[in-house]
Amino acid sequence: MGTVVQFTGARHVEVVEVEDEILPPGSLRVRTLYSGISAGTELTAYRGTNPYLTRVWDEERRLFVDGHTAPSYPLAGWGYSEVGVVTEVSSDVVGQPGVPAKDDVVWGIWGHRSEAVVPASKLDGRVVPRGLEPLAATFARVGAVAFNAVLAAEVNLGETATVFGQGVIGLLATRLATLGGARVLACDTIPARLAKAIDFGAVAAVDVTAASVAELARSLTGGRGADVAVELSGSSRALHEAIRSVGVGGRVVAAGFYQGEAVGLRLGEEFHHNRVELVCSQIGGPPARLAGRWDQDRMNRTFLRLAADGAIDPVALVTHRVRVADVAAAYELLDQRPAEALQVVLDYTED
Repeated sequence: MGTVVQFTGARHVEVVEVEDEILPPGSLRVRTLYSGISAGTELTAYRGTNPYLTRVWDEERRLFVDGHTAPSYPLAGWGYSEVGVVTEVSSDVVGQPGVPAKDDVVWGIWGHRSEAVVPASKLDGRVVPRGLEPLAATFARVGAVAFNAVLAAEVNLGETATVFGQGVIGLLATRLATLGGARVLACDTIPARLAKAIDFGAVAAVDVTAASVAELARSLTGGRGADVAVELSGSSRALHEAIRSVGVGGRVVAAGFYQGEAVGLRLGEEFHHNRVELVCSQIGGPPARLAGRWDQDRMNRTFLRLAADGAIDPVALVTHRVRVADVAAAYELLDQRPAEALQVVLDYTED
């Protein structure tokens, strides 16, 4: 018997036992070591605010529509940041190029499950790089989210960038933009996150409740304002300040998962008068101009290579490693006391 984490209703989570799956052809069985909890997308499902719970995504037309086929509680196996050990490989794919072997440590997406049967194609080439701590590989997906946002920002060497939201993805974006030669102003409301942003290379950390990012950006750039801004908090008010922070013709990347109406976003002000370019970054695809060269897989691999090379230290963002039995308390922590945590990881090695 294995276990899976599921949401049974808004702010209700439990761990349930599940039968072991039969290993079909073309598949691998993986025993989970670690599974990172997303404080963004996952919390929208936990809180009951995710749009997929009330509307249907029409993949063909790329529209949310009203319908009766939207997912409903219980929602089992959410999670997209897993690392585990291959315990079994179906005989028809043993030894094939790219297919992990038994005892290999792999990363991928199979949700908060103690064990998973995964198609070999989904783990093609996803062995954790040599020398990289397995825990670091739980950041492959969130690292790609941050990487995608920085690609969309088109920030150049020597330019100034404001990064709003210094949670896990925001801190990774701060580090990646810094590695690309940007001068980053890190923006948040939580002192511990602002301190970590300095550790990750930001030239300044701004408490947005105490100072104007737009004013500071201009004071540091001779009045021009930031060249680009990346908004990762999911707050429409932060998006408004991100727009204010850039100069004429500046670019703002909206990469947060915004919920509800955009209260506080006033497009008739700086957005209009400074002719600001507003673009969306979402992990479903790279910026259109880069689609011929970049995809999710390349972003994942590049991020893990940077981690393996020591250019970025994602493990430094892990504040809590919790047993699966304590998962309800972990979600409550992220939901009610976000200032106390950054990355929370389910540790299956403790069970």
